[in-house]
Amino acid sequence: AANKEQLKYFKKEKNYLFYKLNIKNKNQIIKILKKNKIYRIVNFAAESHVDNSINQPKYFYENNLMCFIDFIEALKVYYRDLNKIKKKIFRFIHISTDEVYGSLEMNGKPFRENSLLKPNNPYSSSKAACELVLRSFFNTYKLPYIVTNCSNNYGKFQNDEKLIPTIFRNAIKNKDIPIYGKGKNIRDWIFVDDHCEAILKILKSGANGQKYNIGSSNEILNLDLAYKICKILDNKIPKKKKYKNLIKFVKDRPGHDFRYAINSTKIKKLKWRPKVNLDEGLNRIADYYIERYK
Repeated sequence: AANKEQLKYFKKEKNYLFYKLNIKNKNQIIKILKKNKIYRIVNFAAESHVDNSINQPKYFYENNLMCFIDFIEALKVYYRDLNKIKKKIFRFIHISTDEVYGSLEMNGKPFRENSLLKPNNPYSSSKAACELVLRSFFNTYKLPYIVTNCSNNYGKFQNDEKLIPTIFRNAIKNKDIPIYGKGKNIRDWIFVDDHCEAILKILKSGANGQKYNIGSSNEILNLDLAYKICKILDNKIPKKKKYKNLIKFVKDRPGHDFRYAINSTKIKKLKWRPKVNLDEGLNRIADYYIERYK
Protein backbone atom coordinates (compact mmCIF):
# COMPACT_ATOMS: atom_id res chain seq x y z
CA ALA A 1 0.00 0.00 0.00
CA ALA A 2 1.28 3.48 -0.83
CA ASN A 3 -0.23 6.96 -0.81
CA LYS A 4 0.18 9.46 -3.66
CA GLU A 5 3.11 11.20 -2.01
CA GLN A 6 4.96 7.92 -1.55
CA LEU A 7 4.32 6.93 -5.16
CA LYS A 8 5.88 10.18 -6.39
CA TYR A 9 8.99 9.23 -4.43
CA PHE A 10 9.05 5.68 -5.80
CA LYS A 11 8.70 6.91 -9.39
CA LYS A 12 12.16 8.41 -9.09
CA GLU A 13 13.49 4.86 -8.74
CA LYS A 14 13.86 2.33 -11.55
CA ASN A 15 14.01 -1.04 -9.83
CA TYR A 16 10.34 -1.56 -9.02
CA LEU A 17 7.01 -2.40 -10.61
CA PHE A 18 3.74 -1.08 -9.20
CA TYR A 19 0.46 -2.98 -9.37
CA LYS A 20 -2.72 -1.53 -7.91
CA LEU A 21 -5.00 -4.34 -6.74
CA ASN A 22 -6.67 -5.78 -3.67
CA ILE A 23 -4.70 -8.52 -1.91
CA LYS A 24 -7.87 -10.64 -1.85
CA ASN A 25 -7.60 -11.09 -5.64
CA LYS A 26 -5.95 -14.51 -5.46
CA ASN A 27 -5.69 -15.19 -9.18
CA GLN A 28 -4.04 -11.85 -9.89
CA ILE A 29 -1.63 -12.27 -6.99
CA ILE A 30 -0.54 -15.69 -8.22
CA LYS A 31 -0.18 -14.39 -11.78
CA ILE A 32 2.03 -11.46 -10.69
CA LEU A 33 4.22 -13.65 -8.48
CA LYS A 34 4.78 -16.18 -11.25
CA LYS A 35 5.38 -13.57 -13.94
CA ASN A 36 8.00 -11.71 -11.90
CA LYS A 37 9.46 -14.79 -10.16
CA ILE A 38 9.03 -13.31 -6.70
CA TYR A 39 10.63 -15.28 -3.86
CA ARG A 40 10.90 -12.54 -1.23
CA ILE A 41 7.63 -11.03 0.00
CA VAL A 42 7.04 -8.42 2.72
CA ASN A 43 3.40 -7.78 3.58
CA PHE A 44 2.75 -4.27 4.90
CA ALA A 45 -0.88 -4.17 3.72
CA ALA A 46 -3.30 -3.26 6.53
CA GLU A 47 -5.68 -0.70 7.90
CA SER A 48 -3.63 0.56 10.82
CA HIS A 49 -5.27 3.50 12.63
CA VAL A 50 -6.70 2.43 15.99
CA ASP A 51 -9.28 5.24 16.12
CA ASN A 52 -10.70 4.15 12.77
CA SER A 53 -10.88 0.54 13.96
CA ILE A 54 -12.93 1.61 16.97
CA ASN A 55 -15.42 3.36 14.68
CA GLN A 56 -15.42 0.66 11.97
CA PRO A 57 -14.46 -2.70 13.52
CA LYS A 58 -16.08 -4.87 10.84
CA TYR A 59 -14.25 -2.97 8.09
CA PHE A 60 -10.94 -3.67 9.83
CA TYR A 61 -11.65 -7.38 10.24
CA GLU A 62 -12.71 -7.65 6.60
CA ASN A 63 -9.57 -5.91 5.32
CA ASN A 64 -6.92 -6.98 7.82
CA LEU A 65 -8.06 -10.57 8.34
CA MET A 66 -10.42 -11.87 5.65
CA CYS A 67 -8.54 -10.26 2.73
CA PHE A 68 -5.31 -11.44 4.32
CA ILE A 69 -6.57 -15.03 4.34
CA ASP A 70 -7.30 -14.76 0.61
CA PHE A 71 -3.76 -13.42 0.13
CA ILE A 72 -2.01 -16.27 1.93
CA GLU A 73 -4.27 -18.75 0.16
CA ALA A 74 -2.66 -17.38 -3.01
CA LEU A 75 0.80 -17.70 -1.46
CA LYS A 76 0.01 -21.29 -0.48
CA VAL A 77 -0.78 -22.17 -4.09
CA TYR A 78 2.26 -20.30 -5.40
CA TYR A 79 4.59 -21.93 -2.87
CA ARG A 80 3.17 -25.39 -3.54
CA ASP A 81 4.06 -25.05 -7.23
CA LEU A 82 7.66 -23.94 -6.68
CA ASN A 83 10.42 -26.43 -7.30
CA LYS A 84 12.58 -27.62 -4.41
CA ILE A 85 15.41 -25.15 -5.05
CA LYS A 86 13.08 -22.16 -5.17
CA LYS A 87 11.29 -23.35 -2.04
CA LYS A 88 14.60 -23.04 -0.19
CA ILE A 89 14.94 -19.35 -1.01
CA PHE A 90 11.27 -18.38 -0.59
CA ARG A 91 10.72 -15.94 2.28
CA PHE A 92 7.47 -14.32 3.44
CA ILE A 93 7.55 -11.63 6.15
CA HIS A 94 4.31 -10.40 7.68
CA ILE A 95 4.48 -6.99 9.36
CA SER A 96 2.49 -7.09 12.59
CA THR A 97 2.56 -4.73 15.58
CA ASP A 98 3.57 -4.55 19.23
CA GLU A 99 -0.09 -3.81 20.00
CA VAL A 100 -0.98 -7.51 19.70
CA TYR A 101 0.62 -8.03 23.13
CA GLY A 102 -1.75 -5.60 24.86
CA SER A 103 -0.85 -3.03 27.49
CA LEU A 104 2.00 -2.83 30.00
CA GLU A 105 2.04 -1.31 33.46
CA MET A 106 4.71 1.28 34.25
CA ASN A 107 7.10 -1.30 35.69
CA GLY A 108 6.12 -4.14 33.35
CA LYS A 109 8.91 -5.92 31.50
CA PRO A 110 9.06 -5.13 27.75
CA PHE A 111 7.26 -7.57 25.45
CA ARG A 112 9.22 -10.56 24.19
CA GLU A 113 8.38 -12.77 21.22
CA ASN A 114 6.80 -15.37 23.53
CA SER A 115 4.59 -12.83 25.31
CA LEU A 116 0.90 -13.74 25.24
CA LEU A 117 -1.32 -12.10 22.63
CA LYS A 118 -3.72 -9.80 24.50
CA PRO A 119 -5.01 -7.25 21.96
CA ASN A 120 -7.31 -4.57 23.35
CA ASN A 121 -8.83 -2.91 20.28
CA PRO A 122 -10.23 -4.05 16.91
CA TYR A 123 -7.06 -3.08 15.03
CA SER A 124 -4.69 -5.03 17.25
CA SER A 125 -7.04 -8.00 17.48
CA SER A 126 -7.24 -8.19 13.67
CA LYS A 127 -3.43 -8.23 13.53
CA ALA A 128 -3.21 -10.86 16.26
CA ALA A 129 -5.68 -13.03 14.34
CA CYS A 130 -3.44 -12.84 11.27
CA GLU A 131 -0.53 -14.16 13.32
CA LEU A 132 -2.61 -17.15 14.40
CA VAL A 133 -3.71 -17.81 10.82
CA LEU A 134 -0.07 -17.79 9.69
CA ARG A 135 0.90 -20.20 12.44
CA SER A 136 -1.85 -22.58 11.31
CA PHE A 137 -0.81 -22.36 7.64
CA PHE A 138 2.80 -23.04 8.61
CA ASN A 139 1.91 -26.14 10.58
CA THR A 140 -0.86 -27.42 8.30
CA TYR A 141 0.39 -26.50 4.81
CA LYS A 142 4.11 -25.92 5.49
CA LEU A 143 3.83 -22.34 4.20
CA PRO A 144 6.96 -20.58 5.54
CA TYR A 145 6.54 -17.22 7.22
CA ILE A 146 8.17 -14.77 9.60
CA VAL A 147 6.29 -12.26 11.77
CA THR A 148 7.73 -8.94 12.90
CA ASN A 149 6.25 -6.97 15.79
CA CYS A 150 7.42 -3.39 15.63
CA SER A 151 6.88 -0.40 17.88
CA ASN A 152 5.44 2.93 16.67
CA ASN A 153 6.99 4.11 13.40
CA TYR A 154 7.57 7.72 12.39
CA GLY A 155 9.22 9.45 9.43
CA LYS A 156 8.48 11.22 6.16
CA PHE A 157 5.35 10.43 4.12
CA GLN A 158 3.39 9.16 7.14
CA ASN A 159 -0.39 9.36 6.94
CA ASP A 160 -1.85 12.61 8.27
CA GLU A 161 -4.03 10.75 10.80
CA LYS A 162 -1.04 9.51 12.82
CA LEU A 163 0.09 11.21 16.02
CA ILE A 164 3.40 12.81 14.99
CA PRO A 165 2.08 14.26 11.70
CA THR A 166 -0.98 15.53 13.61
CA ILE A 167 1.19 17.34 16.15
CA PHE A 168 3.33 18.93 13.42
CA ARG A 169 0.35 19.83 11.24
CA ASN A 170 -1.80 21.42 13.90
CA ALA A 171 1.08 23.31 15.45
CA ILE A 172 2.22 24.70 12.09
CA LYS A 173 -1.36 25.66 11.19
CA ASN A 174 -1.84 27.25 14.64
CA LYS A 175 -4.62 24.80 15.56
CA ASP A 176 -5.24 22.92 18.80
CA ILE A 177 -2.94 19.92 19.25
CA PRO A 178 -5.22 17.12 20.56
CA ILE A 179 -3.74 14.80 23.18
CA TYR A 180 -5.81 11.95 24.59
CA GLY A 181 -6.55 11.90 28.32
CA LYS A 182 -3.72 13.56 30.22
CA GLY A 183 -1.03 12.53 27.75
CA LYS A 184 0.43 9.95 30.13
CA ASN A 185 0.27 6.99 27.73
CA ILE A 186 3.72 5.70 26.81
CA ARG A 187 4.94 4.56 23.41
CA ASP A 188 8.25 3.37 22.01
CA TRP A 189 9.10 5.16 18.75
CA ILE A 190 11.31 3.84 15.95
CA PHE A 191 12.56 5.81 12.97
CA VAL A 192 11.26 4.32 9.72
CA ASP A 193 14.77 3.85 8.26
CA ASP A 194 15.74 1.71 11.26
CA HIS A 195 12.60 -0.39 10.80
CA CYS A 196 13.36 -0.94 7.11
CA GLU A 197 16.92 -2.00 7.89
CA ALA A 198 15.57 -4.50 10.42
CA ILE A 199 13.24 -5.98 7.82
CA LEU A 200 16.09 -6.32 5.31
CA LYS A 201 18.19 -8.03 7.96
CA ILE A 202 15.37 -10.49 8.67
CA LEU A 203 14.85 -11.13 4.95
CA LYS A 204 18.48 -12.14 4.74
CA SER A 205 19.06 -13.94 8.03
CA GLY A 206 15.75 -14.54 9.80
CA ALA A 207 14.44 -18.04 10.49
CA ASN A 208 11.12 -19.28 9.11
CA GLY A 209 8.35 -19.85 11.62
CA GLN A 210 9.83 -17.24 13.96
CA LYS A 211 8.82 -13.86 15.35
CA TYR A 212 11.10 -10.85 15.77
CA ASN A 213 10.34 -7.83 17.93
CA ILE A 214 11.68 -4.53 16.56
CA GLY A 215 12.02 -1.55 18.87
CA SER A 216 14.31 1.38 19.62
CA SER A 217 13.96 1.77 23.39
CA ASN A 218 12.69 5.31 22.78
CA GLU A 219 9.82 5.22 25.30
CA ILE A 220 8.17 8.55 25.95
CA LEU A 221 4.88 9.97 27.25
CA ASN A 222 2.58 11.22 24.48
CA LEU A 223 2.58 14.63 26.18
CA ASP A 224 6.37 14.78 26.31
CA LEU A 225 6.50 13.82 22.63
CA ALA A 226 4.25 16.79 21.84
CA TYR A 227 6.51 19.06 23.93
CA LYS A 228 9.57 17.88 21.98
CA ILE A 229 7.98 18.66 18.65
CA CYS A 230 6.75 22.04 19.86
CA LYS A 231 10.23 22.95 21.04
CA ILE A 232 11.68 22.02 17.63
CA LEU A 233 9.14 24.28 15.94
CA ASP A 234 9.87 27.09 18.43
CA ASN A 235 13.44 27.03 17.15
CA LYS A 236 12.70 26.56 13.44
CA ILE A 237 9.66 28.78 12.88
CA PRO A 238 9.23 30.86 16.07
CA LYS A 239 5.98 32.66 16.83
CA LYS A 240 4.98 35.10 19.56
CA LYS A 241 3.49 32.32 21.68
CA LYS A 242 5.09 28.95 22.35
CA TYR A 243 3.63 26.10 20.31
CA LYS A 244 3.04 24.06 23.47
CA ASN A 245 0.21 26.50 24.32
CA LEU A 246 -1.76 24.84 21.52
CA ILE A 247 -1.84 21.48 23.34
CA LYS A 248 -5.39 20.56 24.38
CA PHE A 249 -6.39 17.44 26.26
CA VAL A 250 -9.33 15.60 24.72
CA LYS A 251 -11.53 12.72 25.84
CA ASP A 252 -9.53 9.51 25.96
CA ARG A 253 -10.31 6.85 23.39
CA PRO A 254 -11.92 3.56 24.50
CA GLY A 255 -9.51 0.76 25.40
CA HIS A 256 -6.49 3.05 25.21
CA ASP A 257 -3.43 0.92 26.06
CA PHE A 258 -1.27 2.56 28.71
CA ARG A 259 2.22 1.51 27.64
CA TYR A 260 4.04 -0.42 24.93
CA ALA A 261 7.67 -1.49 25.20
CA ILE A 262 9.64 -3.95 23.08
CA ASN A 263 12.50 -6.27 23.97
CA SER A 264 14.63 -6.46 20.79
CA THR A 265 17.27 -8.90 22.04
CA LYS A 266 16.38 -11.56 19.48
CA ILE A 267 16.81 -9.42 16.36
CA LYS A 268 20.00 -7.91 17.76
CA LYS A 269 21.47 -11.39 17.46
CA LEU A 270 21.12 -10.86 13.70
CA LYS A 271 23.48 -7.88 14.10
CA TRP A 272 20.83 -5.20 13.85
CA ARG A 273 20.78 -2.09 16.01
CA PRO A 274 18.63 1.05 15.78
CA LYS A 275 20.76 4.00 14.70
CA VAL A 276 18.45 7.01 15.13
CA ASN A 277 17.34 8.22 18.56
CA LEU A 278 14.08 10.11 18.93
CA ASP A 279 15.55 13.63 19.14
CA GLU A 280 17.62 13.10 16.03
CA GLY A 281 14.73 11.54 14.14
CA LEU A 282 12.28 14.32 14.94
CA ASN A 283 14.81 16.95 13.89
CA ARG A 284 15.43 15.07 10.64
CA ILE A 285 11.78 15.18 9.63
CA ALA A 286 10.85 18.63 10.97
CA ASP A 287 11.73 20.54 7.79
CA TYR A 288 9.75 18.05 5.72
CA TYR A 289 6.62 18.63 7.79
CA ILE A 290 7.14 22.38 7.84
CA GLU A 291 7.23 22.34 4.04
CA ARG A 292 4.28 19.96 3.88
CA TYR A 293 1.94 21.89 6.17
CA LYS A 294 2.95 25.53 5.98
